[in-house]
Amino acid sequence: MEWIAENRMVALIAACEVGFWVVLGAGLLARYVLKWRRTSVVLLLCTPVLDVVLLVAAAVDIGGGGEAGLQHALGTIYLGFSVVFGPGLIRWADARVAHRFAGGPPPRKVPKSGPVRLAHEWREWGKCVAACAIAAAAILFLSYVVGTPDRTEALWRDCLPRLELLIGVWFVLGPLWKLLDRRKVSA
Repeated sequence: MEWIAENRMVALIAACEVGFWVVLGAGLLARYVLKWRRTSVVLLLCTPVLDVVLLVAAAVDIGGGGEAGLQHALGTIYLGFSVVFGPGLIRWADARVAHRFAGGPPPRKVPKSGPVRLAHEWREWGKCVAACAIAAAAILFLSYVVGTPDRTEALWRDCLPRLELLIGVWFVLGPLWKLLDRRKVSA
C-alpha cells in the first residue's frame, strides 16, 4: 500500500487499464449472455470516462503544486492511445465474442501481405500519429493551462521526443516494412 501512496498516478493508470477491460467484459457479458442490449451500450460508452478520470487526476495533481514526472507522461500517452485505439479494440473484442457465443460471422483477418495489409499498416500508423498528437496536446494542456512550464519541464522535455521516436519506429516496422517486403516479393 505504501507503493500506491507514493505512485498514485502509476496506480491510477493501472486501475484505468484494468477498469477498461472490466467495463468491456461487463458490456460484452450484458450484450451476449444477459441479452441486455441497452445496458451493454451504456457500459461500452463508459470506457472513455476512465480517460477523463485520468486526465482530471493528472490536472489536479499538477494544479495542486505537484511536479510533473514520468507518471504524468505515461498518463498522457495512455490517454492518447486509449482514445484512438480503444474503439477499435472494443470492435475487435465484440466481433470475437459475437462469433464465439452468439453465432456471429467469423472475425475478418487482415492478410499477412498484399495491398490490404499495407493499407492496414498505414491506417495503424496513422492512428499512432493521432494517439501521439493527443498525448502531446495533453502534455501542453498540463504544462501551460494547469501547471507552469518550470514544474512541467519533464513532460515536454523528456516525453515529446519519445513520442516522435515512437512514431518513427512504428513507421519503419509498420508501413515501410510491409512496403519493402512487398517489393521484395514482387521482384
